[in-house]
Amino acid sequence: MDQETAKKLLVEGGTFVFLGVPQETQFGIDMQCWNTEEDFRGIKMIPPGLHYVHYSAVSKGTGDVSPRSGFMQYFHKKDFIVKMWDKKTEDISKEEISEESIQRLKDNLFNLDRHLAPYPYEIWQKWRLLTSQITAELAAKLSPENGLIRASVELLSMTDAERPRGVKSSEGSMDSEEVVEESSTKVGDTEEESSSGQSDAKRAKRITREEKEEAMLPDLKPAPGTAMRFTEIPRDKYPPGSTPEEITKHYLDQSYTLEIMIAQHDEPLHIIGELQFAYLCFLIGHSLEAFEHWKNLVILICSCDDAIHKYRSVFFHFIRTIEIQIEEMPEDFLADIVMNKNLVYKKLREFFRTAYVSKVDGRLLTMIERFKENLTDKLQWDFTGLDADEEDERPVIVKLDEAEGNE
Repeated sequence: MDQETAKKLLVEGGTFVFLGVPQETQFGIDMQCWNTEEDFRGIKMIPPGLHYVHYSAVSKGTGDVSPRSGFMQYFHKKDFIVKMWDKKTEDISKEEISEESIQRLKDNLFNLDRHLAPYPYEIWQKWRLLTSQITAELAAKLSPENGLIRASVELLSMTDAERPRGVKSSEGSMDSEEVVEESSTKVGDTEEESSSGQSDAKRAKRITREEKEEAMLPDLKPAPGTAMRFTEIPRDKYPPGSTPEEITKHYLDQSYTLEIMIAQHDEPLHIIGELQFAYLCFLIGHSLEAFEHWKNLVILICSCDDAIHKYRSVFFHFIRTIEIQIEEMPEDFLADIVMNKNLVYKKLREFFRTAYVSKVDGRLLTMIERFKENLTDKLQWDFTGLDADEEDERPVIVKLDEAEGNE
């Protein structure tokens, strides 16, 4: 960093003071992480904007590292934020620091300054790209109520009365297999024993068994205030009262579902902000829940046809975002998910194919072409043959008159 930039950040940058942090604790901001030294007191020269502060306790005896915790914090110019370490919980203290204590630290900034590590300015430009659509309000909206993002969410313990006991059968009742078989038969009757009725019956049987197994598992829920507050993706991907043809259309083109998601935000680009937020909670915060939400958002956005024209700005920023996100993912992780026929890869193929069929043009098409080429160069992902349907995506044509004749 040049001297002029350093002086500007020293004056305008934020300061995060973290008191009482044990030596060798893992501490980081944004994509940078260190093991603290004995005289560590925090970070200085933090550029204005959104930042991710994170930490993990380290056992002195074994060196074991606890699951990562952290929080999103928007730093304004010259912000001075003070937090304490709680030795008992080996976590950030919930105790609020008094204004008098904060002022004393500010007055003693000259002596405190040498114990503050400078913000790693070399990551700032990349961090701005990764968080370009996350506002302070959006970060607060998506974070848990208590503000802490944890790799492992605290679950509520169950009372003895709440523990599963299984299903008690009454005398003379059929066993579970007979009940399942009967439900299957009823489904077949409803469909007038059509060929599709047989598959529906099998599906009913499978679902019943899964529900039976699910009922035996404890229904643990996150402790109040600890769960992520991601926007829920609608289970029904079609408007109420849709005809079978309309339902099929909305499953093939999920623009309706994307619009429902967008409507829950203050502006359309916040859906991209949520995509960025979920990604960072996974990449930095090690949250598997966040990874699942990120993956589902990618799949949803890649499954839209009509929306790509209506929300060009959303798809423009989607390309910019997903491109930088994939660059930051570990290559071995990306290789593994491709070997496992990852849905993200398949959906990106679908997205590129949709863009060509929908005749996307201009700057958006240029970005899509560049993104596709970069993925091919970096990861050797194969995007040839986009004009042909994938083997498992080809439509299955069923002639109803033949099906009825086979009854």
